[in-house]
Amino acid sequence: MKKIALHWQILLGMAAGVLFGLLAAQLQWKPFVVDWIKPFGTIFINLLKVIAIPLIITSLVTGIAGLKDISQLSAIGFRTLALFITTTVFAISIGLLTVNLIRPGLWIETAIRDKLLQDYAGAASQRIAAAAEQQAKGPLQPLVELVPDNIFGAAASNANMLQVILFVTFFGIGLVLIPKERAQPAKAFFDSANEVILKLIDLVMRSAPYGVFALLAALVVESPGISLFSALLGYSLCVLLGLAIMIFIIYPALVRLFAGKPYRFLLQGMAPAQLLAFSTSSSAATLPVTMECVKDKLGVDEEVAGFVLPVGATVNMDGTSLYQAVAAVFIAQAMGIELSLSAQLGIIVTATLASVGAAAVPGAGMITLVIVLAQAGIPEAGLALIFAVDRPLDMCRTVANVTGDATVSMVVAKSVGKLA
Repeated sequence: MKKIALHWQILLGMAAGVLFGLLAAQLQWKPFVVDWIKPFGTIFINLLKVIAIPLIITSLVTGIAGLKDISQLSAIGFRTLALFITTTVFAISIGLLTVNLIRPGLWIETAIRDKLLQDYAGAASQRIAAAAEQQAKGPLQPLVELVPDNIFGAAASNANMLQVILFVTFFGIGLVLIPKERAQPAKAFFDSANEVILKLIDLVMRSAPYGVFALLAALVVESPGISLFSALLGYSLCVLLGLAIMIFIIYPALVRLFAGKPYRFLLQGMAPAQLLAFSTSSSAATLPVTMECVKDKLGVDEEVAGFVLPVGATVNMDGTSLYQAVAAVFIAQAMGIELSLSAQLGIIVTATLASVGAAAVPGAGMITLVIVLAQAGIPEAGLALIFAVDRPLDMCRTVANVTGDATVSMVVAKSVGKLA
């Protein structure tokens, strides 16, 4: 009997998780789901995360060491960053367009707005405090924190991916610069280690349907009431519409125009990674599967995928940037604040820069949103208005994040002749 494709297995697991979660909520089984089902979802995410740093190290070293000279790396790096910035600006502009046309902030009644502000005031204050702590470090502190003082300490946390990427890139450059016969043993070691990591990914992904079942079941039973979701329907629609435009129009169009692949090629090849991104809400946790899809199904050479995807998982947050633009204008509308054209252009710049600092983990975009709100002169307390729907929207915007990374990797690979 023909084996069911992985993305269909994941989709079935997601559907079963949602249905079980709805049933459990009706039967008051929330404690059972939280205590006995959710831990298996957490274990699944942890298995993916524990592979992320080793994958970045081995794939980056293998990719850079395979280059003939440093000029190839600079060409790939420049094109990658230019495309990341371009797609991020596209995403933010689309978000601003949808929220200004639909104007969902005017849909919320005063009583509902006040209730949301009261119910989520504590959670909002935590994010505001975290953002204030980040801003208080000074304008150049992110640059200082980019350079680790201990690579082993940096590699101990997925939140330090940029530090690991910088060191590993530096290490890979060193391998290219030394004589080939001296570099060969190190290259052979990392090539072998990379193969081991890829095999581990295959083993972990066999449990993906069960992992996403546990994650979705827990999400459903822990979600706020449906009344809060319906109150924020307009805001959610704006975010989802913007993300849909990016995923189903902009990204396939870029692949068609600059990589010469048919419209459905990108979406078909990325299906397993997209479903996993939706389930985990984490670009970092999805990175191993994204890497596998991009290399095996989209035909991107390992040298390009090994550089573009780890960097993209950290700095290319198109979905997060789009959501921040929509959220900022939505909160302003709900509070009766009119944003000028210059203020909205400022949102584009700030959200683009803030996306670089957003960690590739669930909910990180909420902290950087505080910075965007402050820049636009919008009360940060308004953050409480969108907490009720943040997690499901986080799942959707992570799909856009990983699809954007795959798109850029294909375009870059085509431009340097490394796309199959």
